[in-house]
Amino acid sequence: MAATTDASVAPLPVAFRTRVTSRVAELARFGSVGAVAYVVDVGIFNLLRFGPGELLAEKPITARIVAAAIATMVAWVGNRYWTFSSQRTATPARELLAFAVINVVGMGASVACLFVSHYVLGLTSALADNISANVVGVAVGTAIRYLSYRKLVFTGH
Repeated sequence: MAATTDASVAPLPVAFRTRVTSRVAELARFGSVGAVAYVVDVGIFNLLRFGPGELLAEKPITARIVAAAIATMVAWVGNRYWTFSSQRTATPARELLAFAVINVVGMGASVACLFVSHYVLGLTSALADNISANVVGVAVGTAIRYLSYRKLVFTGH
């Protein structure tokens, strides 16, 4: 049996394939940096809430903000020097400021989820705090961050 080919189906243009491959690689780097920052974020959040001395045991919002701020610095370094290295600008101070502002917006999603879960719904267990802040909130914040970083922070200008 001979193989048949459909001459009406043209291969994807090389430029398109290159762009898609480049974007997939960028998303993989973004995901890797995000995974490291996520571990830092969740680890510090739980250390502050439930670790030795329970420094912020009764202050989940404060613990969330402190953990997110530290993870933001980890993420900025990783994204600037790896994920978006070809698009970084000559003004790292501007980048860091825009990155921080976008992360505050992204962190707002996480804090809002935690606030609703912990204070409105009364779900105050460690598991509930982690699901609301570190699963639901981080997922929403991640989408906001990726799109904003590409358009507003790492512009290559």
